[in-house]
Amino acid sequence: MPKHKTHSGTAKRVRVTGSGKLRRQRAGRRHLMEKQSSKVSRRLEGTTDVAKADVPRVKRLLGR
Repeated sequence: MPKHKTHSGTAKRVRVTGSGKLRRQRAGRRHLMEKQSSKVSRRLEGTTDVAKADVPRVKRLLGR
């Protein structure tokens, strides 16, 4: 079976934890933040799990 290349765009966006879970940043924190409330900014902080429906596809893109 041939080797497959890791999808570099996905690799930059998703991290794999020690237990094998997939973590990602929340969308909507890059720009136009001054019009958003502080409440929204805090809600978007940190990382979250990749949606369960997307996990098989993302794992395949990461070569796992």
